[in-house]
Amino acid sequence: MARGLAVVAAALSAFFVFYTLRLLAVTGFLQRTRPGGGGAYIGAVVFPLLAIALGWAAYRAWVLGGKVTTRGGER
Repeated sequence: MARGLAVVAAALSAFFVFYTLRLLAVTGFLQRTRPGGGGAYIGAVVFPLLAIALGWAAYRAWVLGGKVTTRGGER
């Protein structure tokens, strides 16, 4: 179950990495934004933060999913 969650989180992290790169390419590294296009600046901050947070969550879920427990809850 945890490894499945890790795969989903990793896929979402990869999506936000891609979308950050796309945002920077489309806006010329935020040099060519439309008037009133302040959402580009918000996206330039939020998308990488989401990518990092989801990547960290994917890593933690993957490690948690790999732990094998024995009878009685001992590890």
